Order: sequence, then C-alpha cells, then structure tokens
Amino acid sequence: MVMFFLRALIFLASAALGLIVADALLSGFRIDWSDWWGFVLCIVIFAILQSVLSPWIAKVARRYAPALLGGIGIISTLVSLLIVVLLPIGGMHITDAQSWILAPVVVWVVTAVATVLLPMVFIKRKVGERRDARGE
Repeated sequence: MVMFFLRALIFLASAALGLIVADALLSGFRIDWSDWWGFVLCIVIFAILQSVLSPWIAKVARRYAPALLGGIGIISTLVSLLIVVLLPIGGMHITDAQSWILAPVVVWVVTAVATVLLPMVFIKRKVGERRDARGE
C-alpha cells in the first residue's frame, strides 16, 4: 500500500514538474498561478489521464497503426494536455500552435526523466535514514 502511494506521489510530482517546465520554456503555455487550486486539479487530472490513456492508445495503435507505437508517450501527453486545457477548471492554457507542438514533447521528456530520478532520491534518503538508525 505504501508503494502505491509513493508511486502515485512520484507520478504527480513528475507531472507537475513537466507542466512547470513547459510554462517556463514556452511563451504560449501558461499556468495561471493565481488559480493555484485549478492548477492542482490540472496536475491530478493530467496524471490520471496519462495513466489511463497510455495503455489504451498503445492498444489502439498496436491494432490499427503499429508505426505509432514508438510515440505513444508523446501522443498520450498531447491528448491529456488537450483535455485538461479544454476543461473549464482554469489553471492552464495553451495559446499558440508552436506551444501545442512543443508542449507535449517538453512535458513528456521532463515527466520521463523525473519518473526515473525521483525514486532514486527517495531510495537514497531511505538508505541514509537506515544507516543513521543503525549508527553507521
């Protein structure tokens, strides 16, 4: 049960990092920081959509367009961004074509890297705590 929550926390944190980096790098990608609750909802909805859409899009691509299998992560990121931006919760906006093209790539890359690195941070911290507890 603890591992489930840790993985969910890591996935949410990596999604937040991806969206924040896209906001910092792309002029047409905007997080409405005054509506922080809307942004939190965007993160949660985006993360849930990513986890649901990736396997579904992979299954559809495998059946109808096998050539797309390599881009499943970016495609599911684009679809998730589209849905989150269209929801009337505020918090995030994409306003130009360049950002619609680059945002899925930026968010996907940052999320992928963060999903690999964040567990290492938690593992390193846990190992340090155990060493301290044993007096090493």
